[in-house]
Amino acid sequence: MGVPTAPLSTVAFKAAANAGFGGDTPFIYTPDPVVGASDDLLLSYVKGKSPDTGKIVFDEIIDALTRIPEKNKTAEKYQAAIPQGILKPDTEDNLQRLFYEKGWTDGLPVILPTQERVQKMLIETSAFPEDIVAEPNFLNPTQLTVMNVAVVAVMAGARPEHFPVILAVASSGERAILGSTTPFAAMLLVNGPIRNEIGMNSGLAAFSPVNIANSAIGRSWSLLGAVTGGHKLKNTLWSSQGNGIAYNNLCIAENEERSVWEPFHVQKGFKREESVVSIFRGWTFSHSMGAASFRSYAEEAAILLQSFSAYNASATLILDPLVAMSLKENNGFRTKEDFSRIISETTEMTADRFWKTDYVDFLTRPLADKGEEPYASWIKLSGDALIRPYHDPEKINIIVTGGETSPVFKACDFGYINSFSIDKWRADTGYMCKDGSCGLPDAPVEYDD
Repeated sequence: MGVPTAPLSTVAFKAAANAGFGGDTPFIYTPDPVVGASDDLLLSYVKGKSPDTGKIVFDEIIDALTRIPEKNKTAEKYQAAIPQGILKPDTEDNLQRLFYEKGWTDGLPVILPTQERVQKMLIETSAFPEDIVAEPNFLNPTQLTVMNVAVVAVMAGARPEHFPVILAVASSGERAILGSTTPFAAMLLVNGPIRNEIGMNSGLAAFSPVNIANSAIGRSWSLLGAVTGGHKLKNTLWSSQGNGIAYNNLCIAENEERSVWEPFHVQKGFKREESVVSIFRGWTFSHSMGAASFRSYAEEAAILLQSFSAYNASATLILDPLVAMSLKENNGFRTKEDFSRIISETTEMTADRFWKTDYVDFLTRPLADKGEEPYASWIKLSGDALIRPYHDPEKINIIVTGGETSPVFKACDFGYINSFSIDKWRADTGYMCKDGSCGLPDAPVEYDD
């Protein structure tokens, strides 16, 4: 845009910038890592020499901010769509090896996306194969078409009836795995009639790898990131340890039939008869151990939530229907909102405990410096002062799922991102391909790498 700019990054991300994620903007690099580093160490990075150029980092920043840069002329070329076409015939073993070497898998074998399989997948939507599902954005620089998503759904082992849910997830423009040094993870929640129509598991062992719909839908989201270049080590994937949750992204359905409360999608303004997928993102999960027989569910939940960073006041509780029933019938919580409110009012931690967390320090402290409440007041408190870190009950999400064999629940630091209609992607008039071929070429065409 022609505005003087001094982008600063750790040298570990130089390969990503060189791959085009920074466009034409020249980055200034510091040593790595920065997470967990003290203020003194970070300051020494800026005052010291760049590991890239050997120049003083501070001087490079001043230089970048005092000259007018050229306008970015090449950013658009980094938003290329997935290559179209059909691979040359080969043995299954060779094709599986090729997909893995190209980075088009999650490390496990995939279902090869033959023409016949892709066509069957496309029948389940009224959208045309060339229709745009998601435009390029900051998190996902690749344009996605219905055809692209159908190919990936086949690869993930999804059945055609799962396809509208996968399209809705893809339409979010969100990557399942974010390019961060911290172990981001995600969760998908499906609500509405489609849960039962496609046989999703919202009962016994709802989080376990026993159901094809739950597993394949979650896996499809991960594979979308892989085939669009989202899982390249030291390019877009930087998590120091990674997160096992990412394998199928905790894809679950809410047990609306056994819940005593409104379904999650109704809370978000959708009609009960609509089918909706919601996206959550965070880092960590914890499980209750049945101590609620000695203390209340609210007390037990507060203990679990105190172990998280409480970044952005966000949390999610996933309750077995037995827990929800007890909370309503025995404790008087008529709605999910009532339970969220008591969690917000009773969960406490010291100011020191809150502020001396990396996530909070580099993501929330700037809000305090700008005067945003309650953070501006909390930053002035003594270290042993008690605060209520989950101060906004609307950011405490309640989901009901499980098989009622034990009154247990899960707590996590996952925040709610957004919800997306599944119905808009469903087939309402049957086979909708314009020319009967669903846009698939007849002759083999090699990918242009």
